[in-house]
Amino acid sequence: MAIINVLDHQTIDKIAAGEVVERPASVVKELVENAIDAGADAITVEIKDGGISFIRVTDNGGGIEKTQVRNAFLRHATSKIASADDLTSLVSLGFRGEALASIAAVSMVELISKTLPDLTGIRYVVEGGIEKEEEEIGAPDGTTVMVRSLFYNTPPRKKFLKQPQTEGSYVADLMEHLAMSNPGISFKFIMNGQTKFYTNGNHDLHEIIYRIYGKEISEQLVPFHFNVDGVVIDGLLGKPVINRANRSYEIFYVNGRYIKSTLISKAIEEGYRTYLMQHKFPFCVLHFQIDTSRIDVNVHPTKMEVRIADEPLFYDTVRNAIYQALHETEMIPEVTLDDKPKDKGIKTNIKETVPEPFERQRIAETENRRCDAKLVASEKRTNDTTNYTMPLSQPVPDRVKEIPVYQVSKDLIQNHSQMQLFDDKILSDHARVQYEIIGQLFDTYWLISYEDKLLIIDQHAAHEKVKYERFMKRFRDHDIVSQTMIPPMIVTLSGREEECYLKHAEDFHALGFVVEEFGGNEYAIRSVPLDLYGYTEQDFFREILDELLAEPLKGTPEAIRIRIATMACKAAVKGNMRISRQEAEQLIDELLTLENPYHCPHGRPTIISMSKYEIEKKFKRIVT
Repeated sequence: MAIINVLDHQTIDKIAAGEVVERPASVVKELVENAIDAGADAITVEIKDGGISFIRVTDNGGGIEKTQVRNAFLRHATSKIASADDLTSLVSLGFRGEALASIAAVSMVELISKTLPDLTGIRYVVEGGIEKEEEEIGAPDGTTVMVRSLFYNTPPRKKFLKQPQTEGSYVADLMEHLAMSNPGISFKFIMNGQTKFYTNGNHDLHEIIYRIYGKEISEQLVPFHFNVDGVVIDGLLGKPVINRANRSYEIFYVNGRYIKSTLISKAIEEGYRTYLMQHKFPFCVLHFQIDTSRIDVNVHPTKMEVRIADEPLFYDTVRNAIYQALHETEMIPEVTLDDKPKDKGIKTNIKETVPEPFERQRIAETENRRCDAKLVASEKRTNDTTNYTMPLSQPVPDRVKEIPVYQVSKDLIQNHSQMQLFDDKILSDHARVQYEIIGQLFDTYWLISYEDKLLIIDQHAAHEKVKYERFMKRFRDHDIVSQTMIPPMIVTLSGREEECYLKHAEDFHALGFVVEEFGGNEYAIRSVPLDLYGYTEQDFFREILDELLAEPLKGTPEAIRIRIATMACKAAVKGNMRISRQEAEQLIDELLTLENPYHCPHGRPTIISMSKYEIEKKFKRIVT
């Protein structure tokens, strides 16, 4: 009979560390989140060998009191919560009390910390979960944690780490996400002695994206703000011209925490639906502020998953907000003839001097003194009726020390609003009267002169979009034409499939299916939609049913959209087909009536533009 052993604390710690410390990026994540929770507004992260041999995280936060340092390394010891009731109102990033204990169990950790009231700090060393040193030392305000030789005492874990360069890329990716989640914090990231990027903590998300992803991406962003029913969303939406091949650039945060959520991804993609080509995904950086009583962050040790109350309502809210924001933005891609290499941003080789966290506090204090001095001088000059003065030894005025609430480039949003107020859209009835149709090119494209732009319309994509909207209207109005099946087609449904079909029977009927019970779990399909284009009747029925089972959320099923898009493509005028000027004008007029005239149902642009400025540059009328 097997003997049940009670494991010692070191073994327990090593096992438990596996859930929290997976690789160097896990260590950096936990330490930086602790720094943020400590109120730091400047954080420096340095790694060597991908973080395997060395990690240093320095912050200028509140620090740890000397008497509390030992407790910080105990498992399930935390300053973020006191009881389970606190989980319902949690606002901090960390709360489990496992990070330092888990990191110390599988590495050599040195912590140096000092609180603002203390004259000296403390140095505390733990190796493999065992205390080695503790001493009082001089130190700047804040905390520095150094982690050396990760997994030195657990060789099997170390063996599964990837090459240092790969592990370093994971840390770099993490730091980029942390910078975008906290625009009000200055981050500096150093890898193998080289500064990879830094942010200045001025609350400008747009500037951070420029520093990380470069000019090409930052120029194609639309400011986004939404606030309804306790859900506030701020951020930037990428225009369709920068759509990506995977979901890695769908970046979102819930209450400051970077998370992965299939629900939010699907809602965003659904909002982008008419702007996406197949197998393409949007670029976006969005911050969600949701009432803590409506979410559960205590789902997984990595804290990258959340549960949201009333998911269908939340899904619809996000989808509609994204769609509306894109609908109100001009989405015509502008073609340039510039063959110079594009600006890739300033991710590496930073030449500017970036202050360390403890230096930022000293610099800020100096600036505050200057502000106070100027304020005193200004008051004396402008107000002769009072003897108001402010001694420099007094606390810094709130207007100087207050950190503004996160916002997405306020000036940028204001400029965007002004553009919406004063700039007419190119695809509008008002602009239509100024169109001058030049002619047809390659029997496919129509050239139009409009003010200082040359517009080029793809007749097939434009006609396909018009046809698609007509078919979708017929679908919504239950006006799809059906054909009768003789004999009827019999399908057998499982319990879940039958429940799903009965729930969505009206959708099937609207598409043109006539289905009747045939006894037991069998159903007879007596009529099907006309013109399935590449589908057999049963395959199309099953595909829609499978999708509804996988994604039981509101909205037109993707299988139906694909089928209607295919119908529109087959029925539309083709490229290399000459049409008359009158037909072209009629097509343009109908295109202008659509909510989204910019893209065909498969995501291709219906129209592009080229500015007079770009053309004149090529003819050397303008020399830059």
